[in-house]
Amino acid sequence: MELDRERLLATFAEESGELLTEMEEALVSLEEHPDEERLRSIFRGAHTVKGAAAALGFSGMTDVSHVLEDVLETLLERRLPVSDEHVTLLLATVDRLRELLDAVLAGEERPAQEETELVGRLRACSEALRQQEARRAVYAAPVEEHAVEAGGRRGRTLRVDVEKLDRIAILTGELAIARTRLAQVLVTGTAEQALEVHREADRLHEELQEEVMRVRMVPVGPLFRQQRRTVRDLTRTERKWARLVLEGEEVEVDTALVEGLREPLLHLVRNAVDHGLETPEERRAAGKEACGTLVLRAFHEPGSLVVELADDGRGLRYERLRQKARGLGLEPERMTMEELEELVFLPGLSTAERVTEVSGRGVGMDVVRRSVGALRGLVSLRSQEGQGTTVTLRVPLTLATIQGFSVGVGEETYVLPLEAVRECLELPAERRGQEGTGVLNLRGRPLPYLRLRELLGVRGPAPVRESVVVLGHGGSRAGLVVDTLFGEGQCVLKPLGRLFRHLPGVSGSTILGSGRVGLVLDVPTLLRTAIRQRAAVA
Repeated sequence: MELDRERLLATFAEESGELLTEMEEALVSLEEHPDEERLRSIFRGAHTVKGAAAALGFSGMTDVSHVLEDVLETLLERRLPVSDEHVTLLLATVDRLRELLDAVLAGEERPAQEETELVGRLRACSEALRQQEARRAVYAAPVEEHAVEAGGRRGRTLRVDVEKLDRIAILTGELAIARTRLAQVLVTGTAEQALEVHREADRLHEELQEEVMRVRMVPVGPLFRQQRRTVRDLTRTERKWARLVLEGEEVEVDTALVEGLREPLLHLVRNAVDHGLETPEERRAAGKEACGTLVLRAFHEPGSLVVELADDGRGLRYERLRQKARGLGLEPERMTMEELEELVFLPGLSTAERVTEVSGRGVGMDVVRRSVGALRGLVSLRSQEGQGTTVTLRVPLTLATIQGFSVGVGEETYVLPLEAVRECLELPAERRGQEGTGVLNLRGRPLPYLRLRELLGVRGPAPVRESVVVLGHGGSRAGLVVDTLFGEGQCVLKPLGRLFRHLPGVSGSTILGSGRVGLVLDVPTLLRTAIRQRAAVA
C-alpha cells in the first residue's frame, strides 16, 4: 500500500505541477488577450487540482483551490471583466498552491487554518464580484497558439511521442536480428560476409543512437512562457510598460539544457527590464512608444541552439563603462567597443546608478556567462546606445554527446570539445623541455600557454616533440601543450564520480575506443588558468 501511495504522489506532483504552470501562463496572457476560453481553462485547472488534492486528503490545497474556483466561477457566470487586481490575486493564489504542493511532497503538509488570510481575500473578492452589476465582458477572439508539448517536467519525467518509441522498438528488433546473423556468419561464413553484417549492424546502431537523442529533445516554449510572469511582475515593481514577444517556441533542445537555461534567462530578462527599458516618460521624451518591447527568440544553427533576448531600450551606456574601466586600471581609450561590452560580464561590475531588489549588484551577467559556460555554450552581446541591446546565447543541442578532439600526455588520453579547438601547431624547438607556462608569438599576437602535463601532475619525461592545441572560448585564447594529437571523434559524456567532481580543469569523462576511461577537459577553466598565470608573470 505504501508503494501505491508513493506512485499516487508522484502522479499527483507531476500533473498538479503542470496544471499550475498552465494556469499561471493563461493568467498572464489573459491580461493581453482576454477571452472566455482562457478563463474556462484556468477554472478547469483549479477544479482538477482541488479534486486530486481532496482525494489524497490535502486539506490546505483543497480549501485554497475551492475558493479559487468560486472566484473564477463568478467571473464566468456573470461575464465580468478580469481586472489587473484580479489577475494579481489569482497569480498569488497559484504561487501559494505551488508552495503547498512542495510542502506536501516533502511530508510537511500545513493545516488548512494557516491559509485563512488568503482564503479570506479570495472570498472577499468573490463576494465583491457578486455585488457588481452583471455586464457582458468584452472578450477578444481566441488567439491561435502553437500546441507545444511541455518540456522540463517536474522531477525526472519526460513525455515521449509514441511514434518515437515505436521506431526505437523496431530498430532494437532489427539489431537483435543483425546480432544473430553476425553470430552465424562468424561460425559458418567468410570474412567478407562478416564485415558486411557488421556494417549493417553499425548503421542500425547509429540510427538507434539518433532516435534516443531525439527522445530527449523538448521544445523551448514552456521555458520561454515562464518569462511572461517575470516581465509582468517586474514592470509593476519598476513602474514600466513592456510586452514580451516569443519567437521559435517550437524549437527543440535536449531536456537537460532546459533546466540549465532557466537561470541565465531569468537574469537576462530581469536586467533587460531594470537596466535596459526606460520609464514611459523617458521613452516618450526619446520619441519612442511608451511601452517597451522584449523579443525572446530561439532558432537552430548547425549543432547548436541559439537563444536571443533583444530589447528596444536605452542600450549600454558606454561612457559609464569607460569610467568603470578606469576604475579597474584599464585604458578605455585603447579599448574597442567589443572589449568595453565584455566588461559587463565581470563579477561585481554594474552600470546601475542604484542598487534595487532586482539588480545593481553586478552579479547578473556574471552568472549568465558562468551558467552558459557550464553548458559548453557562449554568450555574446551587441548594443547601440539609445536603441537597445541584444544578448545571444549559443549552446550545443545535446549534453549527452560531443565531437571531441583527443590528445595524449604520457600514457593517458584526454578529450577536448572540438568546438573549442581553433588550430594545432608544433611547439617551437627553443621551448621544448622547459617547465612552467609561457607566451608564444602566434602571427603577431601573444598566446599564453600552459602544459597539461604539469597541470594534471602526469609523471614521466616529456617527448622530444610536443604540440600546442590553440583553444578559444568567449573571446579568449590560450595554448595547451600536449605530447600527442590523436584527432577527432564522437564521445558519449559520462558524469564524474563524487570524488572527482571538483577536480579543476575536468568537466566529465568518456569511454575511449580502447575501452579505457578518458577525462574530458573543461576549456573555460583552462583558459582562465592560462590567462591568470600570464598576468601573474607580467
